[in-house]
Amino acid sequence: MYETSDMQSQHELLNRVASLIDRGILKTTLTEYLGVLSSASLVKAHQLLAAGKAIGKVVLSGID
Repeated sequence: MYETSDMQSQHELLNRVASLIDRGILKTTLTEYLGVLSSASLVKAHQLLAAGKAIGKVVLSGID
C-alpha cells in the first residue's frame, strides 16, 4: 500500500534498530503508561504534564 523507492533501505534500518534495542543499546523514553485512553487517564496525564513532573514519554493507548 505504501510502497516507496527506499523500502529496502527502510527494512535494513528497522532491522538495525531492532538489533540495537535487543542488545540494550537503544532504550525507550517511555516512563509512564497510563492505560487505555479514557477521561480518567487523560486527566491523570494532563495533571502529570501540567505539574512539570513528567520525564520521558507519557503514553495512553486505544480508546475505551
